[in-house]
Amino acid sequence: MHKPVLLLILALLAFSAQAQPTAKVENFILITLDGMRWQEVFGGVDTVLVNDKRFNQNDSADIMTKYWAPTPQERRNKLMPFLWSTVASKGRLYGNRTLDNKVDNANPYWFSYPGYSEILCGFVDTTVNSNSYPPNPNINVLEFVHNQKAFKGSVAAFGAWDAFDRIINERRAGFPVVSGRDAYGGDYPTPREQLLNDMKRDAYTPFGDAEQLDVFTHYAALEYLRNKHPKVLYIAYGETDEWAHHSHYKDYLDAARQTDAWIGEIWRFIQADPQYRNKTALLITTDHGRGDRVKAEWTSHGSKVLDSHEIWIAAMGPGLKKGGEMSGSVQLYQQQVAATVAEWLGLEFKANHPVAASLWGAFNR
Repeated sequence: MHKPVLLLILALLAFSAQAQPTAKVENFILITLDGMRWQEVFGGVDTVLVNDKRFNQNDSADIMTKYWAPTPQERRNKLMPFLWSTVASKGRLYGNRTLDNKVDNANPYWFSYPGYSEILCGFVDTTVNSNSYPPNPNINVLEFVHNQKAFKGSVAAFGAWDAFDRIINERRAGFPVVSGRDAYGGDYPTPREQLLNDMKRDAYTPFGDAEQLDVFTHYAALEYLRNKHPKVLYIAYGETDEWAHHSHYKDYLDAARQTDAWIGEIWRFIQADPQYRNKTALLITTDHGRGDRVKAEWTSHGSKVLDSHEIWIAAMGPGLKKGGEMSGSVQLYQQQVAATVAEWLGLEFKANHPVAASLWGAFNR
């Protein structure tokens, strides 16, 4: 073999080895906050929106009392304290575009079904172009992991929006997908599960029957985590998007802070449980961004809202170098999440479609 060819092969092998997780995990928690803007994640409350009577719900004073501080760092700490204490100290956060750190949708639509499909399937299928799209024909990483012997029967998903049955293609995937008005616990719910079912059935539904309040999704997922101990769990919270569409900036911020607190509760359980402690990765992201260049477009997203493809990713777990808020020129994409989940679990995600490279190249920089 010619020496230059040998050197090239050795260099490629070295890069490949460097891009791998330094330690695989046994368990994975994937969490999404629907339509949560990177602007608040990295900068906290936006005073332009607070002072706009169209959005402040006639209570700008309360918003400022809860969330205002002199610097972006202080403001984001008040909004999402778990993210900016635990995740920032133990892992990495990508997507602060003021630091030239970019994460984007790869799909051209910038709304929910295509976004979740991109996250879970690891590629862009341009035929997936509607929130009413039928069951997803593409293999998702949760389904792939569930079909591995070591993970069979140990994967579950919980979502506030009933479309997750179609996005994940529950019937084909073969693991529990509890979304929308679905009851918990199957045919024999525990007393706590039955109480959650009763409360969900009778609760006020401000967003209609298709989207339930996040409190039911959270506590059902937490109950499943405690009782069933899945190795892979996906939780999809939805209120940040819904309140934004309603132009309720106060409720949007409150939903973000509550979701951050719930993620903290999940992580504390993880670190207190022998199956999960120091053997679990957590990745948090969103399905799409929202408008900001035109401030009034913060309520909206989609291809006509020019900056609503801008998203963010946060992660921590064994094998991931600490980095906190990442800065410097980088371009990451939503479609890289799926392969990252599989690779962190020691697997190579293979499907009936192309799969984008994982995030480990960026994670190891």
